[in-house]
Amino acid sequence: SRSIRLELKSLADVGLVGFPNAGKSTFLNKVSSAKPKIGDYPFTTLRPHLGTIKGNESSYVIADIPGLIEGASDGAGLGTKFLKHISRTGLLLIFTDLFSTENINPIKQVQLLKNELDSFKDDLMQKVSWIVCNKIDLLSEDDLKKIRNNLEKELKLSPEEIFFISAATGEGTSELLKRLETEVLRSKPISD
Repeated sequence: SRSIRLELKSLADVGLVGFPNAGKSTFLNKVSSAKPKIGDYPFTTLRPHLGTIKGNESSYVIADIPGLIEGASDGAGLGTKFLKHISRTGLLLIFTDLFSTENINPIKQVQLLKNELDSFKDDLMQKVSWIVCNKIDLLSEDDLKKIRNNLEKELKLSPEEIFFISAATGEGTSELLKRLETEVLRSKPISD
């Protein structure tokens, strides 16, 4: 007898990364036919959920990765298991919760998440990653403008790397999906 362990090399074109309750599952539910469980408590998502997005020129797969917490790269909150799923995706969308009940500002959220990605495996930070600021429906235009300016300044991001959406209402998601389709098409190898 022989024991063989196989691992799926590629899980999805796009991976959703963020703390629990950042709105990743709500986003996937809104933009695809996937129906991940949505709840107002940490670790509602315990395994990746895949959703297919049909664009104008192609389709691509988005994976909703279970929420990470600080210390995930050391195994906190099943972190290494979740981080392993992230390594099997293409582009990363780093979700930040603009209305965080933990009162962690978006800059700190991004820094903590990137630190966990970097601590787990050095090539995770080599992936193209964009910041998705969720729950814009709960903040004023002035607050959103300040957050954008702070993200650009503190994290040295270009405006093209930051998206403001409301996963609950769908606001801002169409622009993000158009950009995702363009990026996925650009990065996919051309088949014969």
